[in-house]
Amino acid sequence: MLWYHVVILSVIQGLTEFLPVSSSAHLILPSQLFLWPDQGLVFDVAVHVGTLIAVVGYFWRDIFSILRDWFGSLAGNAKTDNSRLGWWVILATLPAMIAGATLNNYIEANLRSIEVIAYTTIGFGVLLWFSDHFFSQTKVLKNLQLPNVAMIGLAQAFALI
Repeated sequence: MLWYHVVILSVIQGLTEFLPVSSSAHLILPSQLFLWPDQGLVFDVAVHVGTLIAVVGYFWRDIFSILRDWFGSLAGNAKTDNSRLGWWVILATLPAMIAGATLNNYIEANLRSIEVIAYTTIGFGVLLWFSDHFFSQTKVLKNLQLPNVAMIGLAQAFALI
């Protein structure tokens, strides 16, 4: 992979990670469109780790508070909104971790094509429109319940596509 491929793909990752589009799909598209070699999942994970480092650097105070209260809840301290949020993040992450661990080879071999990207982008776009149009209720983090967290986790697992 050439250095400018890395730069271009890293910028694309940084710009698309926080939009309701697949940043991973946008990492595959330039390779397909410009006939670059597929950078593979290892590169994709590396640029996602870079994004994670940037997010942790920016939100470190909030993350520290959540972790402090979460560890406090393990020690029997009073439950707080932050400790609940810590538990919710863990529970919402589990479906994606399990799906990623069990489906990694299948995803790598079968779901990195431009056709899959197009179909899933359209499908998830319709799903987002439908849910926004018919279920426009906003949840406050402290009011989340287990079914809400389970749906977030399932959405994260589907996002692996």
